[in-house]
Amino acid sequence: MKKEVIKDKDRILAVILREGDFPEGLSFHTEEKDFVQLATWYYNKGKKTSTHSHKIAERKADRTQEVIYLKRGKAKVEIYAEDDKLLSEIILKAGDLIIIFGGGHGFEILEDGTQAIEFKNGPYLGLEKDRRLLI
Repeated sequence: MKKEVIKDKDRILAVILREGDFPEGLSFHTEEKDFVQLATWYYNKGKKTSTHSHKIAERKADRTQEVIYLKRGKAKVEIYAEDDKLLSEIILKAGDLIIIFGGGHGFEILEDGTQAIEFKNGPYLGLEKDRRLLI
């Protein structure tokens, strides 16, 4: 699985994981400090994970972070720096995934029938409190 990183100075704004071979075992692609945690699994038949639950623990997130998995089709992603300057344009294809940690972003769908799955931390606070339109 090929990993690409987009930075604004020393700050990581996005990580792209390209469709491809997964590393064997459990592999984390985010840092412990990130609001969104992402890992991939690659195990063979018979592997059992430890049965567990997650403890209640207070966490504080000061911004929304997103993960977009492109299931089908093709899309262009624009990544903007914290000062709203365009940093990068990336083409996502089916099987690719992007984790957006900060800055701005926009998507342009490039193929009919494009399907994506979006994950983000919540709760959603509504358009007025949660988003700032750049254009």
